[in-house]
Amino acid sequence: MMNNGIDQYGDGYMEPEEEWEREGLLDPAWEKQQKKTFTAWCNSHLRKAGTSIENIEEDFRNGLKLMLLLEVISGETLPKPDRGKMRFHKIANVNKALDFIASKGVKLVSIGAEEIVDGNLKMTLGMIWTIILRFAIQDISVEEMTAKEGLLLWCQRKTAPYKNVNVQNFHLSFKDGLAFCALIHRHRPDLIDYNKLSKDNPLQNLNTAFDVAEKYLDIPRMLDPEGMNFPFL
Repeated sequence: MMNNGIDQYGDGYMEPEEEWEREGLLDPAWEKQQKKTFTAWCNSHLRKAGTSIENIEEDFRNGLKLMLLLEVISGETLPKPDRGKMRFHKIANVNKALDFIASKGVKLVSIGAEEIVDGNLKMTLGMIWTIILRFAIQDISVEEMTAKEGLLLWCQRKTAPYKNVNVQNFHLSFKDGLAFCALIHRHRPDLIDYNKLSKDNPLQNLNTAFDVAEKYLDIPRMLDPEGMNFPFL
């Protein structure tokens, strides 16, 4: 285990059985939203080590920040990274990261080090989605379902009493913002007056939910309401 503090990660990294939603990634707009969301998620952890990424398919190519991300979210130490800048050094570092993920019992589907080193966006997003599933929501267990299925069922049960909320998936069901607001209200009714919300004001609902979550619940703002492509706006 590592000690607390930024120094625990050292200087080396600071140098210059589920799949992600494949069909969604075929949609350029959805792919763009996934990229922004996953980048924000990575940075919410990397900032603990005093760093960040700007371009998700570029900044993980040498494997250094990828290994650092895994150390931060797991609390474990990965093998020492290769210091060279040649392609085989980068592949070696990414393989160390992928081997660490696999050591946690995660089956990597069609994701190889070469694709990450080459800056393949779809493969990089798939890898990050795999990491999120393993380290962020895998511990959710509802009636022996998968993590994603369990999380969806949890959202359905928590929001069931709320008017105009019908959670069926993690895309369309959340686009008007009411499901997010309902989840917050269910646990902290003092933070949002749900009865004053309208289904006709999706951007306002989303901004309300994200602002409240960030200010009062210490949940980083990872989604951009204006970029969620509302078909009715």
